[in-house]
Amino acid sequence: MGVRDVLRRVERATRPADPVTAAALQRRWQELPASAQTPAQSVGGHAVGCEGTHGVFPKCNLTCSPCYHSKDANKVRVDGDHTVAEVSRQMAFLRQERGPHAHAQLIGGEVSLLSPDAHAAALAAMRAHGREPMSMTHGDFDLDYLRALVLGPDGRPRLRRVSFAAHFDSLMRGRGGIPRPRSEAELNPYRAQFADMFRRLRREHGVRSYLAHTMTVTPQNLAEVGEVVASVPGMGYSMMSFQPAARVGDDRRWRGGLGEVGIDDVWQQIEGGVRRTVAWEAVQFGDPRCNRTAFGLRVDGDWFPFLDPDEPGDLEVRDWFYSHLAGMEFVGIPKTMVVLKLLRCFIEHPSAFGVSGRYVRRMVARAGGVRKLIAALVRQRVAPLTFVVHHFMNAEDVAPAWRMMEAGVAAEDRRVRVTQERLQACVYTMAHPETGRLIPACVQHSVLDPGENRGLRTLLPLTVIR
Repeated sequence: MGVRDVLRRVERATRPADPVTAAALQRRWQELPASAQTPAQSVGGHAVGCEGTHGVFPKCNLTCSPCYHSKDANKVRVDGDHTVAEVSRQMAFLRQERGPHAHAQLIGGEVSLLSPDAHAAALAAMRAHGREPMSMTHGDFDLDYLRALVLGPDGRPRLRRVSFAAHFDSLMRGRGGIPRPRSEAELNPYRAQFADMFRRLRREHGVRSYLAHTMTVTPQNLAEVGEVVASVPGMGYSMMSFQPAARVGDDRRWRGGLGEVGIDDVWQQIEGGVRRTVAWEAVQFGDPRCNRTAFGLRVDGDWFPFLDPDEPGDLEVRDWFYSHLAGMEFVGIPKTMVVLKLLRCFIEHPSAFGVSGRYVRRMVARAGGVRKLIAALVRQRVAPLTFVVHHFMNAEDVAPAWRMMEAGVAAEDRRVRVTQERLQACVYTMAHPETGRLIPACVQHSVLDPGENRGLRTLLPLTVIR
């Protein structure tokens, strides 16, 4: 290989975003409805959105109310070979369509029903296609399973970093030790125990982790969200994500008291838990009727936002980031490559030094000043914390809106039109390589899952007759 070829490879490798990613960003921006094409918009502005698996292991061993799984989900056998093959197929298509790097969720039913080897192989397949995987779980597994997942036959780590989103709420039934919780507070020892397993993993084996806490919200537990926000982050979770219950899945699990909860209702509870306004408007993911996200820093138990939408300097940082670092991945690639990409960007755009310097000064002041920040760092009392609300849509709304979109019809009815706009701006995508399409998650769960799981009952029956 000649010097010119080497230089070309270095030039391409140190671009903030791969050309395929840049093209996917541009395409995604053009697909957004006009209402979502705002200066704050991250989808198309910086990222293509999140990704998830489907049809890989639909079964779950808890019985929750409500339940998003279709009636046939628990009649499908969990099969590791099927999972790994299907994950690989879906991730390959996502890489082809959306670029070499993205965040993807290993999701279906309960991920810990996979054998540790199959689970590890699925995560490896996702990483092989440039995806940074997150395993979605109810968290009801033990340290032995976790060790078997991350350690190879020789006892050495085969996974150096894992990400888990653990779902805990009082609507869940069948958790070991607390099959019918009466309140969110009763689950706190189990939330803490889950996070403690990962601290021990880091201490004993050097395996790093990122933990998100997720929770379904209905009128039954809405008033307890603030208490969860106040008590859980200190356990070791870096994200708190809440989902107002959507009428999707097995309608037999939708019993009394599961009325509508709005995104504003949940956000007010979050603000009560942190005892301050939690502004989300600086960065938007898709449609604000679907998603709200606030990135911040927890210092000595107090939360401070990374971006204040009322601070012009913070918006300057955001706009600079979107202009010059769009599509860049900071996780899942070597740290040296992150540094080289940033260094190249700062050299090519010297304004970065002033923009970033002013931002750091503002952030330090916001967090209480240099002394407070240093003292908290020494005591290991500083950690990032992100708040998220995902407001999924009811199946009865999604199904007719999707049928019209498939027919190329823009709805005149306002309710249906709003649903179509939200689907166009969806940030959470499922891959269907067999049809060459990317499908919004709400369509997957509301429209496609029932038929898909009926087919899986035949492909993967619970009882294998030989």
